[in-house]
Amino acid sequence: MARASPLLLVLLACGFCFATYNLLTMIMHNRVVGRGAGDESDGLLVSDPIIEMPDNVKKPRNAKLPFHIALTATDAPYSKWQCRIMYYWYKQQKDLPGSEMGGFTRILHSGSPDNLMDEIPTMVVDPLPAGLDRGYIVLNRPWAFVQWLEKATIEEEYILMAEPDHIFVRPVPNLAHTGYPAAFPFFYIKPDQNEKIVRKFYPEEMGPVTNIDPIGNSPVIIKK
Repeated sequence: MARASPLLLVLLACGFCFATYNLLTMIMHNRVVGRGAGDESDGLLVSDPIIEMPDNVKKPRNAKLPFHIALTATDAPYSKWQCRIMYYWYKQQKDLPGSEMGGFTRILHSGSPDNLMDEIPTMVVDPLPAGLDRGYIVLNRPWAFVQWLEKATIEEEYILMAEPDHIFVRPVPNLAHTGYPAAFPFFYIKPDQNEKIVRKFYPEEMGPVTNIDPIGNSPVIIKK
């Protein structure tokens, strides 16, 4: 058998080391964030992703701040099944230790009631008028939230903006605090690649575009 060249062996060794380093870094990061989100062994959050929460606003684990779960949905069969699964798991986790989950509302932006009204707490709102989405159909979601906030009486001080494909596998703590919302970072959301659009809402005097977190409208826990 032909012997492998020394250069090939060196390249393989470097590649293996690089892959191992990235794997270990990812595991350690997830453990730290996981402890911050769910561990009650100490009194405070351990770590906050993207932007570190100031020490003076971190709350003890025994201080509960309930949040209302709100998700926008359509009356399509696919969306209905997602909502039913999500609501089932919400009920399983809501009252377990460590949970700060409050009420639940499905914001149905179809304009008319459907057959899940008696099964899932639902508010019906109007769809976005034809043509206003300019081809971006998910604009129905923020428009639905606007109508819900104008009409609903929300007891909780915080709101989790969610979507039907979210599933609660553990009790969810409220990681937000006053002016510091909590959100999930998405690797594919890159504000710096859309600076012309972003600058309409984030002027240069506010800082570089890279300061903007790579998040969407959900999941986000925010004070109402």
